[in-house]
Amino acid sequence: METYGDGGLGLLGDPSRRAIFEMLARRPCSVQELADELPISRPAVSQHLKVLRESGLVVSRAEGTRRIYQLNPEGVTALRAWLDGVWSDALTTFHKIAEGPGPRP
Repeated sequence: METYGDGGLGLLGDPSRRAIFEMLARRPCSVQELADELPISRPAVSQHLKVLRESGLVVSRAEGTRRIYQLNPEGVTALRAWLDGVWSDALTTFHKIAEGPGPRP
């Protein structure tokens, strides 16, 4: 799994990829089910799923002749931990600035 410090959010920066991620957060889907709900082709959905799968955010399983995709709990947990760290750092910095020395006379 890639680390998220190198632009993990870039993975979800693409609107189509983000839409796929959000759909998979609701329920597992096949490529066709995703393509039916999105304004992009099946090959485009497959390419986005490949990126998400390679990053560890999505896993798939065979079901007959189809592949069913779903979020990978481990990958989502790692992304959330990274986001929590970024948020914590931002809050700490804000607190230091807010509590810092006041205006000088």
